Amino acid sequence: MLLEASNITKVFKGRRGAAPVYAVKDISVTATPGTFVAIVGESGSGKSTLARILLDLISPSEGDVTLDGKTIRGMSGAEHTGYRRKVQAVLQDPAGSLNPRKRVGEAIGEVIRLHRMARGRQEIRQKAVEVLDLVGMTPPEAFMDRYPHELSGGQRQRVLIARALSLNPRVIVADEAVSALDASVKAGVLAIMADLKERLGVGYVFITHDLPVVKKVADYVYVMKDGEIVEHNTKTEIFTQPTHPYTQTLLAAAPSLERATARRSEERKKHS
Repeated sequence: MLLEASNITKVFKGRRGAAPVYAVKDISVTATPGTFVAIVGESGSGKSTLARILLDLISPSEGDVTLDGKTIRGMSGAEHTGYRRKVQAVLQDPAGSLNPRKRVGEAIGEVIRLHRMARGRQEIRQKAVEVLDLVGMTPPEAFMDRYPHELSGGQRQRVLIARALSLNPRVIVADEAVSALDASVKAGVLAIMADLKERLGVGYVFITHDLPVVKKVADYVYVMKDGEIVEHNTKTEIFTQPTHPYTQTLLAAAPSLERATARRSEERKKHS
């Protein structure tokens, strides 16, 4: 399976007669199952707009998104539903993405039922248990009846990943999925995502401003600035031989995830 955005441009109308805003300019990216693709850049660079286009939430002004060569624009209603099963989302705010009135099992089970991934209450519950186990929430039965406010931030993010996995996606678009987590929790969620890539062959389009995270998990990196891709290459090349001044500036300013995790661990030891 190949998810491909080709020459994507997105223009938003300016307010009250202001000039149009080019959020994304002539961008092309590709993603495949089993590959961790990162799109990195500062806030306002157009990353989230690109994510929404890839998720079929908004349409590009120019260009096409295709799945296995078939453009989204030409898909029927049923094909759109199939696309959204294969290309799932994990967003930045797990608290805002989960209904506070629904238990974990209900939140996951509802998606399974709507997309007919299982039939009957028992089968749906078993599927929810299976995906919670996949994301390291063990024993999964202990989390099924909890409400979102009874979970930590890292646990809520794992629930979102589990909910996405319940549809057997081939690619997950993760928009700043770990940016709200502290360093040690972030490392744990990233480890789960990397494990799912290896075990299930899930691919990722990982939207982030966090270069240390990219260094830890990515296979291929696109660097965005002002709505454009200014550089793209393998992770090794980006981190050892960046060619664009913007990429070089980002790398010079990036903190170390390993140092932050170690510092957090030391702080906890002092207070324990």
